[in-house]
Amino acid sequence: MVNSTFTDLDESHAAQLWGYEPVCVGHRLHKSPLFSQDTLAALIETYPREHYGIIHMGPTNSDRRYWREGDLNGLSGREVIEAISSGRLWLNLRNTSEVDHMYKILLENVFDELHDHIPGFSSYHHKCGILISSPKAQVYYHSDIPGQLLFQISGRKRVYVYPAKEPFITPEDLQRTAISGLEVDIPYAAWYDDYARIYEFEPGQMLHWPQYAPHRIENQHCLNISMTAEFLTGPIRRRQIINLANGVLRYRFGLQPQGSSVNGPVFWAKAALWLAWRKTSWVAEQRALHKKLEFVLDPVFPEAVRDINPAIMEDADEKHTNY
Repeated sequence: MVNSTFTDLDESHAAQLWGYEPVCVGHRLHKSPLFSQDTLAALIETYPREHYGIIHMGPTNSDRRYWREGDLNGLSGREVIEAISSGRLWLNLRNTSEVDHMYKILLENVFDELHDHIPGFSSYHHKCGILISSPKAQVYYHSDIPGQLLFQISGRKRVYVYPAKEPFITPEDLQRTAISGLEVDIPYAAWYDDYARIYEFEPGQMLHWPQYAPHRIENQHCLNISMTAEFLTGPIRRRQIINLANGVLRYRFGLQPQGSSVNGPVFWAKAALWLAWRKTSWVAEQRALHKKLEFVLDPVFPEAVRDINPAIMEDADEKHTNY
């Protein structure tokens, strides 16, 4: 474990730009033994089913709706990494800081340092995850609801970050994303790239973008390993509640919600609405719509992807709770 995560927070303009513009700074996490392939292979083998997702992606420049979820099928950690190395796959190990205490310590060190270096930045509800993805894989245009950090550990990728405003992201997009949990369900047009900040992302770099800024990623010809970190602040949590409540109004009651104020009686009324609806079967059903298992990893099949039939998928989905 390193004592200092970041290499150039003091020498950059990160403190002044934080939360307003994309910020790219150096880090040392790629030197940590927690991210060696041997360590990650061992972690994969014991990872709780409810905390990972394995995604089969379309080729670069393919239809953005090609997004299928699968299962690791009991493969060893080394077999999983090998399958990812030769396919079009993303493995998302979610909530790693809750699964393994060593990553929790690392994560808290990251945020302690950020709090020390970014005046006025105070955050909570920290989570991290590990992404292992194939050469030339892509992540489609999407927006995240919490605050985000992306650390490149190994491999190289191109990251496009777009303005966090219309037409790149709309209130309806945010409401739909908040309710469904499917971040990639956002319209994209090729001309958006003319307005993107583009980063040639390498090991030892960390990227932070303003909340809701849409982004997409194209891996280079190499296996990629990254760590994501998410967080909440008071304002981020309030905006999150507004999007969720407005999403209920739009998609459950067919209304056109007005306003996104995070203060005053309207905000508290919407907060009460979300509190009443957040654990209902309707919310669970909306999120389950996008969580069907369609394949398992199998090394003898092309790209290690073996499709599973609907009967098997239905049985797997019944066991695949809290996904």
